[in-house]
Amino acid sequence: MTVSSNRARHRAARRPVTPLTDLAHAATESIGVVGRRTAVVAATSGLVVTMMGTSATAANSGTAAGSLPAVDTSALTASARAVLETAPVVTAPVDAAWSFDAPAVEAVAPVVAPTRAATRAAASTQAVSRTTERAAVAASSVPQSVAGNSVLEIAALYVGVPYVSGGTTPDGFDCSGFVSYVYGQLGISLPRTSAGIKAAGTVISRDEAKAGDLIWSPGHISIYAGGDQQIDSPRPGKTVQFRSIWQSAPVFLRIG
Repeated sequence: MTVSSNRARHRAARRPVTPLTDLAHAATESIGVVGRRTAVVAATSGLVVTMMGTSATAANSGTAAGSLPAVDTSALTASARAVLETAPVVTAPVDAAWSFDAPAVEAVAPVVAPTRAATRAAASTQAVSRTTERAAVAASSVPQSVAGNSVLEIAALYVGVPYVSGGTTPDGFDCSGFVSYVYGQLGISLPRTSAGIKAAGTVISRDEAKAGDLIWSPGHISIYAGGDQQIDSPRPGKTVQFRSIWQSAPVFLRIG
């Protein structure tokens, strides 16, 4: 009887497979790709060093598998030296001096707005100046009849004041505004118009008229200065002045 002996076959034990096994396998393949072809580019100096590596080259050079091949530093040094030799050389003299242009600076005094007090003072000074000028003009053209006559003395102060239609102040007079202002300085109130002043006065003859009385004509009134003179504010473009009586038929008036 033949006896055959069959040994039981057992599968070889396998290493356990886990998610970490797959991750390690993928990383190993990536390293192999990187190890086979690596390029380093030096853009600033214009030098390009390319290292082509394969597992066979690594084996022939005696380096360990997976490591980077050696770099020829002598070739890099020669290339860098060639670049430096062709680079421009900048030199400066030992006694070099530097300077700069200083900008011109001009001091400007700040503009200060005048205060109200200063403005009033300036206006007062101008008014005094105008009064002084007028007095000088009046002194050269005032007839002798003015001396001692209160009406004419006041009127003479305003010689040179310009004619202003409707004016009633030393800034400008019309004919009736001037007469009313002069008499007002003596405390005598007169109507505003030449017709109203005529109605307020008493008509007198020319022989009776004295310096300081009034002369009326249609649309105009003035102050009699004695003799053949009068003082008035004539018309636009003119100023208060002493002048000859020009009316052909003047009416003389006395106030009070």
